[in-house]
Amino acid sequence: MKLHLGCGEKRIEGFINIDILQHKNVDVIDDVSKLKSIENESVDLIYACHVLEHFKRNEYMEVLKRWLELLRPEGILRLSVPDLEKVAHLYVEGKYDLTTLLGLLYGGQTYLYNFHYMGFDFKSLQTDLKTLGFKAVNRYDWRDTTHASMDDYSQAYLPHMDKENGILVSLNIEAIK
Repeated sequence: MKLHLGCGEKRIEGFINIDILQHKNVDVIDDVSKLKSIENESVDLIYACHVLEHFKRNEYMEVLKRWLELLRPEGILRLSVPDLEKVAHLYVEGKYDLTTLLGLLYGGQTYLYNFHYMGFDFKSLQTDLKTLGFKAVNRYDWRDTTHASMDDYSQAYLPHMDKENGILVSLNIEAIK
């Protein structure tokens, strides 16, 4: 079983697409931090693209712990979050102004769940995942996934969607249970 958490309007075929809000492409309406209807150790792959940053700093580790419980041994957690290190460099180097980067830092803020409470860089997220018990924690290339054809935030570049010359501002991490 493969789960696509916080899918919104993006549907990945072959996945159970889960969101807290009803959209036409949602298979299951559920709080992705709980997922009480999913059995522990029953999931092969969890994909959460720009979801984890929507949990508060005193909550996100519990969310990751729950996702770990759902994965079968050798199951994969595939995360994509805004890359705080890259965003900071782009700002400090003067390549982008704060207005351009606000969405990556604080979310779109267009509805109740569209706020960012956390920021991550590779080292901090890798440490957190290993602390919880994940074995291998590495970056992944969105081009090498089964869902690469779906244009989502794992492919977020600045300038906007310039995948040829732009800078990837999403931190894409894969962890194995």
